[in-house]
Amino acid sequence: MKIEIFANDSDKSLAIKQQLQKKLADRHFIFDSENPDIVITVGGDGTLLSAFHHYEKQLDQIRFVGVHTGHLGFYTDWRDGEIDDLVVSLQSDNRQSVSYPLLDVNVLTRKDGEVHQFLALNESSIRRVGPTMTSDVYIGGDLFERFRGDGLCVATPTGSTGYSKSLGGAVVHPDMPVLQLAEISSINNRVFRTISSPLIISPNDWVTIRPVSPGSNQDFLLAVDSRYYHTIDVAQITYKVSKKKVYFAKYRHNGFWNRVKDSFIGDEQ
Repeated sequence: MKIEIFANDSDKSLAIKQQLQKKLADRHFIFDSENPDIVITVGGDGTLLSAFHHYEKQLDQIRFVGVHTGHLGFYTDWRDGEIDDLVVSLQSDNRQSVSYPLLDVNVLTRKDGEVHQFLALNESSIRRVGPTMTSDVYIGGDLFERFRGDGLCVATPTGSTGYSKSLGGAVVHPDMPVLQLAEISSINNRVFRTISSPLIISPNDWVTIRPVSPGSNQDFLLAVDSRYYHTIDVAQITYKVSKKKVYFAKYRHNGFWNRVKDSFIGDEQ
C-alpha cells in the first residue's frame, strides 16, 4: 500500500506527520506522493479540501483518511492521540470505502467561448463584486426565475453542512446524490420576486446561471470550495452532480448523522 501524508503547516500537525511517517516506515509502508493509494490528511477540514483538490484527477484511485489536530472536523475521523490505532487499521486494511457525491462546475466565458471546468466537494457560489447580481436561473434547461441579490450557492450533500446551511439550507444525507441551490440575500419586494427558499435539485437535472446583460465592467467572484476566482468573464455557469466521487477509507468512518451531531450539537443536552 502506497501512502501520502498531507499536513497543514501548524507545529502540531507537522509533529503528528513526523510520528506517522516513523511508525509507518517501521512497518515497511511505501510512501508515494505521486500515485498514493491512501492519502492521510493531518489538520482539519481545510487540509482535507486542499488534499482533495491536489489529487482531484486521481480520485478513482485514492481513499482519504483524516486526522484532526484542532477542533473536530466534519471529514476527519481520527484524533491526534489515536495514531497507533490508525496504524493498526492501515495494517489490516480491507480496501473498503465510503463514497460521497461531488459537484461539476462548468463556466462558459463570453470573450472567447471557452469552458472552464471545476470540481467541488462542498459547494460553489457566484457573487457580483459591488452592485446587485441579476441572473436568470434555469433548472434542467427551463427558466425558473430571474434572481436579484448578492449571489447564489450550489452545494453537495456533504457541503449542505457548510455555507449552504448558513444560508438556511437543509442538511442533506449524502446517500441522496442531489444538489441544493440557495440564494444569497435575494431582493424580494412588490416588483422583484424569487422563490426565496433553498431548492433540492434531482441528480437528473442541472442548474444553469446566466448573468443578465453581462458586460466587461461586471466583476464576479466564483468560489469553488475554498478556492476563489475573481474577475472571470462569465456568460453562464452550469452545475450538475458529477460522475466522479470521493472515497474515504472505511476503518471506522463515522456515520453522517453522528458527524452532524458532533459538529453542531455535541454531547451536552
